[in-house]
Amino acid sequence: MKTSTVHVAATRDEDRVVGVITVAFAADPAMRWLYPDVSKYLSGFPKLVRAFGGGAFEHGSAHEVSDLAGTAIWLPPGIDADKAALVRVIESTVDAERVPRVFEALGQLDRYHPTESHWYLPFIGVDTPRQGRGLGSLLLSYALEQVDREHCRAYLETANPANIPLYQRHGFELVGRIELPSAPVLYPMVRPGR
Repeated sequence: MKTSTVHVAATRDEDRVVGVITVAFAADPAMRWLYPDVSKYLSGFPKLVRAFGGGAFEHGSAHEVSDLAGTAIWLPPGIDADKAALVRVIESTVDAERVPRVFEALGQLDRYHPTESHWYLPFIGVDTPRQGRGLGSLLLSYALEQVDREHCRAYLETANPANIPLYQRHGFELVGRIELPSAPVLYPMVRPGR
């Protein structure tokens, strides 16, 4: 059996990385609430990924498993999502009646997002047939080694309760619960600096 390794994804790999994230999030409660129609998901979600985490490619903080079975997009300290692009993507790709709740959820998440130096994980995903084989843990461990060398916090959000134990095994703690009418629950999680 081939051993998987993690390495930094090059800018030229962005399309492939976004593709893996798109496949991995196809059943994610929050993303499919945003895009219940599959054609809108396939056209809109990759734009959302790029707006949220595209800066990771320029900063060497997008990671992939050697056979591209999984990827993670991290934003290092001081690098934020492209908020103007994010607003444009949400307004142009999400059904109009959901847009106000999306911005409300993002506003509530901002209350939990650390203000001090931290690494932010907007997306991590493993290709569906390869899930459950430890690749998510491998991707997390790879990035968290650097986070720990810098003695930084790490932050993420999830809408999938099944992922919470994985994140907890890597030191993340639940810091809140965001519930909006008819939307999936969002769980912000912080990993204290070490």
